[in-house]
Parts: sequence; structure tokens; C-alpha cells
Amino acid sequence: MLMKVAEFERLFRLAAGLDVDKNDLKRLSDFLRNKLYDLLVVAERNARYNGRDIVLEPDLPVTKGLQETLKEFRQMDTQLELKPVLDALSALPPLDLAVSEDVQNLLPELAGALVVAYARVLKELDPALKNPQTSHHERAERVFNLLL
Repeated sequence: MLMKVAEFERLFRLAAGLDVDKNDLKRLSDFLRNKLYDLLVVAERNARYNGRDIVLEPDLPVTKGLQETLKEFRQMDTQLELKPVLDALSALPPLDLAVSEDVQNLLPELAGALVVAYARVLKELDPALKNPQTSHHERAERVFNLLL
């Protein structure tokens, strides 16, 4: 798992006033692993385009909205550990290029920002939502798949 159950529950409450439980954590961990990998795949392409053999932070396709959410996540006083993020990513096909230490160190914060954004998308899709169900998660994931 990419984060502890308590961190996950706290982020959803802070970000969107949603109640989630450990049953949602597996689904969200898979989602985060896949989206972080997607960001790294595009970053790898950007690094190659710029003639580098290492992925640097500017290569990450972080949109203005995700940058703002990243700032908000940092203000929530929650820190995610790097090792679970790297362990989760190691289950996917390896990248061709090396990833800089700066990018590696940023991954937990990006994961946290994606959790915040995900929770807010759930709330946008259903403003009365309190406890997301499978159908809510499926819709939110489809939105992210269109955008990231």
C-alpha cells in the first residue's frame, strides 16, 4: 500500500469531507501507482526530447492545477513515505531512463496531491457524496484517465 489507512482517511476528509475506509485503500493505491507511472512515462519522453538520459523534475507533466493541489497537499501537514511509492512502482515495467533523486523524492508529494485531487473529483461528480462506492470510484478514474 502506498500509504497508511489513517493518512488516507485524513486526506479524504481534509480534501473533500469524504469518509473512506481501508477497503477503498487498495483501489486508490492501484490508481496512484498507475497515475504516477503514467506521469513518469511522459516525463521519460520529455527527457529524451530534451536530449537527456535522466528524468528531471521539469520533465514531469505537472499541470497548473496539479501544482496548486501539490501546494495545498503540502499545507495539510501530511507526509507520505518514499519507500512504499517506489516499491509500488517497481511492480510495473521499468523505465528506460534513470529517474533523478529530486524526482524520486517528489513522488510521495505527487501521490498526496493526486489523492487530494481524486477526492475533490469525487465530490465534484456528486456534491452530496459522503462515502464513495465502486461506481463513484470508477467515474473518478475515468476522468483522470482522460486528463492524465
